Amino acid sequence: MSTEGAAEGPSTPEPEEAAEETGSVSEIERLRAELTEARERADRYHSNWQRSAADFQNWKRRADQERAELTRLAEGAMCAELLRVLDDFERAFQAFPPELRTLTWVEGVAMIGQKLFAILQGRGLSPIEALGQDFDPHVHEAVLHEEEGDLSEQTSIVAELQRGYRFHDRVIRATLVKVGKPPEPAASSDQPPAEEGEAAAGDEAMS
Repeated sequence: MSTEGAAEGPSTPEPEEAAEETGSVSEIERLRAELTEARERADRYHSNWQRSAADFQNWKRRADQERAELTRLAEGAMCAELLRVLDDFERAFQAFPPELRTLTWVEGVAMIGQKLFAILQGRGLSPIEALGQDFDPHVHEAVLHEEEGDLSEQTSIVAELQRGYRFHDRVIRATLVKVGKPPEPAASSDQPPAEEGEAAAGDEAMS
């Protein structure tokens, strides 16, 4: 019987091959750790970028709102100044006698005032309703009062002395008005005056 087959057994790796395999495993683990760290770092960068982008959008929105509000305030101040010019046009036209208001140059003055009002209205100006309305201290300023017999309980505006205006939703000039109020109730005549009642009681006591 040959002894060559019995001499052959499972081959054992050479020391160099075992060292290479161990080194490969260590390299793979190192690369995996680096990849995990790189992914975590990328996630942090992405999260920071998202927060920065959101912060920038919020800042841009606030800046746009502040700029729009500043523009609106500036336009409102300009409209408030031009109201005096508009008042002058209205007073000038009202000062003309009715028979002269049909003259071409007088109508031209009126048209200039109307164009000015149209421009201001296009920017957000609107007149405040007053005549016949209930008095509202937020938009009306009462400078005159008088009793009105046809009023029952509420205080109503009976005359507009100077027109008021809003700029968008903000009052830039209150309307000056004359307010009518119900007359004071008359004193009741059912009860006799106190002096007469006391005199009658004294006469009865003496009789």
